[in-house]
Amino acid sequence: MAEQRAGRVRVGLGYDRHRMAPVAAQSGERGREMVMGGVVFQYARGPVAHSDGDALMHAITDGVLGAVGLPDIGQLFPDRDPTWSGAKSEVFLAEAVRLAGEQGWVVGNVDVTVIVEGPKIGPRKEEVRQNLARILSVDVECVNVKGKTHELTEKTEIDPYIEAMAVVLMERAV
Repeated sequence: MAEQRAGRVRVGLGYDRHRMAPVAAQSGERGREMVMGGVVFQYARGPVAHSDGDALMHAITDGVLGAVGLPDIGQLFPDRDPTWSGAKSEVFLAEAVRLAGEQGWVVGNVDVTVIVEGPKIGPRKEEVRQNLARILSVDVECVNVKGKTHELTEKTEIDPYIEAMAVVLMERAV
């Protein structure tokens, strides 16, 4: 009976947000190199984070973990643990996929939206999709990535955040 209720598919929702700061700041808060989906983007601002701050991968990681009822990214990789200082988020996502696999789940597909004023993800979207598909062990057609902005109206406004939301479909392994 429990197997029937558990079903053959599950959906997880992931979300992450990081403040942004100048990468080359001489004083004050300093941003890390801008990484989205494991791909480095040249940009003057970057996420303020304990790990590499890849909000896109963090959201997908939490989506995978949530779908199969595992602890969230902050519980598995706490930002108070120096082990994860500067860590690549690929490590977190790969571990989430591995843990889900141990419970008999595989990724079906992923749909993720990243919200940031810059850099634009569009020109490198296929590179990001390919990288995520590799880590998730799925065909690239199973990974969708969208970039959005908050459409700031004042040229002087600076959006100090990068946000990402992900929906992950997990399927029972056959």
